[in-house]
Amino acid sequence: MSRQRIVVFGAGGFAREVRWLIDEINREHEAYEFVGFAVSDLSKLGEHDSRNEVVGDVGWLRENRGRFDVLAMGIGSPGPKLRVANALASDFPPGVWPTLIHPSVVLDARSAELGHGVVLCAGVIGTVNVRLAPFAMVNLACTLGHEASLGAGCVLNPTVNISGGVTLGEGVLVGTGAQVLQYLKVGDGATIGAGAVVTRHVAAGATVVGVPARPLEHKP
Repeated sequence: MSRQRIVVFGAGGFAREVRWLIDEINREHEAYEFVGFAVSDLSKLGEHDSRNEVVGDVGWLRENRGRFDVLAMGIGSPGPKLRVANALASDFPPGVWPTLIHPSVVLDARSAELGHGVVLCAGVIGTVNVRLAPFAMVNLACTLGHEASLGAGCVLNPTVNISGGVTLGEGVLVGTGAQVLQYLKVGDGATIGAGAVVTRHVAAGATVVGVPARPLEHKP
């Protein structure tokens, strides 16, 4: 079976990690041929972006559909990730966005439900009945307990622990090393700070920090 030509959307640090993930998948079996990175706006490329490997912008993707087979999401922030996914949805349907799983991931594949565009990085451990909606991303060495559910575009930064029965809404960001205790719900667009321990439900759009995690107070 021939390799699928893949473009990674995004050109920053996480996009480079996704490219590495693709390389690791290829070490197990030759699945993909990396074409390059694509971005929303070429004029906004910064010093931390992989300029030399950017093939073009959204217009390039639409005009050069014959030069690639599939896309991968290389954006590590929930809001921008979901905006890009929505903007591209009409031109690039779910079948264009494969699920990318590092070979070291441990997951009960029989009971897992993984949406299109999901990315599972090295060292992730998931148990049973895990549900990941489209474009959810689980970074290095995270753990997902039984019946854990991640909404569309959720991002777990490295070493996060999501306990059993936890439900994360759409576009939730969980900072490095945070923990969410069992059967709690985190509303859409919420942010959990690095190292926080969530012991109660989190409202949509809230930012919680600390141990135990409490809403961040915004001073006038």
